[in-house]
Amino acid sequence: MIVTWFLVAAQAAPTSATDSLLAHYTSQGATPDAARGATFWATEHAAPDGGAARSCTTCHGSSLDTAGKHATTGEPIEPMTAAERLTDPAKIEKWFGRNCRWTLGRECSASEKADVLAYLVAGGAR
Repeated sequence: MIVTWFLVAAQAAPTSATDSLLAHYTSQGATPDAARGATFWATEHAAPDGGAARSCTTCHGSSLDTAGKHATTGEPIEPMTAAERLTDPAKIEKWFGRNCRWTLGRECSASEKADVLAYLVAGGAR
């Protein structure tokens, strides 16, 4: 019962961190779109190191409500709907930086970040 409540509560509306980042990306010309973010989340990209193709779902899984597992280390990754995931703009930017470089071999654009963040704020495909 408590776990169910936690997951429902964790699907909360945007935080001040997500609002400020979305405003920042918008100021850079992005138009956040959750549907594009969902597509980006699931799209496989050629691995920069020549390995198997990668997507956000490679580590995070296809459901934002379930735990993922890091593809290289095997370390568990909290569900993206965990309440503390989207509360610190610096951490959000840090993880965009690391994950975009690992998945794409480059930084994500402001538009890509805005779309993915809009998707995460919306709670993914529900």
